[in-house]
Amino acid sequence: MTPTMQDIPHTPLLRSKLPNVGTTIFTVMSGLAAEKGAVNLGQGFPDFDCDPALVNAVTDAMQRGLNQYPPMPGVPVLREAVAAKLAKLHGRHYNANTEITITAGATQAIITIILAVVHPGDEVIVLEPCYDSYVPNIELAGGTAVRVPLTPGTFRPDFDKIAAAITPKTRAIVVNSPHNPSATVWTEAEMHKLQDILAPTDVLLISDEVYEHMVFDGKQHYSAARFAGLAARAFIVSSFGKTYHVTGWKVGFVAAPAALSAEFRKVHQFNVFTVNTPMQCGLASYMADDRPYLDLPAFYQRKRELFRSGLAATRFKLLPSEGTYFQCVDISPVSDLNEADFCKWLTTEIGVAAIPLSAFYGDGFDQRVVRFCFAKKDETLVAALQRLAKL
Repeated sequence: MTPTMQDIPHTPLLRSKLPNVGTTIFTVMSGLAAEKGAVNLGQGFPDFDCDPALVNAVTDAMQRGLNQYPPMPGVPVLREAVAAKLAKLHGRHYNANTEITITAGATQAIITIILAVVHPGDEVIVLEPCYDSYVPNIELAGGTAVRVPLTPGTFRPDFDKIAAAITPKTRAIVVNSPHNPSATVWTEAEMHKLQDILAPTDVLLISDEVYEHMVFDGKQHYSAARFAGLAARAFIVSSFGKTYHVTGWKVGFVAAPAALSAEFRKVHQFNVFTVNTPMQCGLASYMADDRPYLDLPAFYQRKRELFRSGLAATRFKLLPSEGTYFQCVDISPVSDLNEADFCKWLTTEIGVAAIPLSAFYGDGFDQRVVRFCFAKKDETLVAALQRLAKL
């Protein structure tokens, strides 16, 4: 018997909550790199192992039977370690019980913050170029992203434009320093200026500080925790994955005043509830030694210098890399292609994958700049530089 159309099951049509979102540029470029056998300096993750002592600490926690649900905000000993570290580094004392929450990575932390505080009709200021999750998070919460550009060329904050973007509807502003993708680091004066602008408002600060320990040339990371007027309104986000070379573990934390943390945890308990126990316990044990994060600037600065010295032999124009593990270059002396097409050409013809900065702008603003990641083994960087030497 031939089935009729009424007999054939159908999948209901959906009205997308993110109609303008497709596959991320990171997935596209990584896929192209794999297809072409290119050295992947596009996606921002290390290709080297973490400290075996950290793996041993997690293994020990598993073997000691620490494998069941931890408390919703996180294992107490890890929250205490985070609070102690923030006090030591930034002079701000957070209550480990009420003001520190362990998250399933920084990306989960950020969407949870936004879902907790942004209501339909609220506005959230983002500074472009920005990490690709910010705007979809805001839209999922029913808010409107207000895009304010960082100054083209230098990527410094334009405080006149930031101040002009604040309206009675502004609920929050997202600031990222050290900054992905530009590798700039906000100065103490810039943080004070932000504090002055926000002081007469009720605007919340979402401070994305996942690259906090990757700051070079003797510069300092100025956390929002260092400034009383910012800390009082700030959700500070960081990442164990970035700091300890374990991005695949997806563990981070949020520090915020008790009233803000209480609202954050209301959402956190229903979107992940908590984070895997043995890794939390292993991280807490590993944090007893502060050398791994204190040594991180020198570790990555050496890789930066290796990579920059090789790039200097090409026709790329190197932009400053003050922090993170990214290096941006101006491609104008090399090619007339736009950023996206250049990255595809570079991957296909030269065998090195990079990311176009235009992917970090809502309107695809193209300034002839692409981003490389140097969080790679030395041999990976050398292999990439040998290929880039053709330029």
